[in-house]
Amino acid sequence: MVDQILTLKEVAAYLKLAEKTAYRLVSEGKLPGFKVGGSWRFKREDLDAWIAQQKNVGA
Repeated sequence: MVDQILTLKEVAAYLKLAEKTAYRLVSEGKLPGFKVGGSWRFKREDLDAWIAQQKNVGA
């Protein structure tokens, strides 16, 4: 089973971003994430929906 909840480091790798960039985007509310005990976590399905939305914005 593939992990459905990702860490900031995993999201940065998934989106091919620097960790700092991923952190900035989520801190600014531009990337969907939530905090658990002070650490950012992300649902893979939310990220996939966000990616699809970004593709539509650029179209």
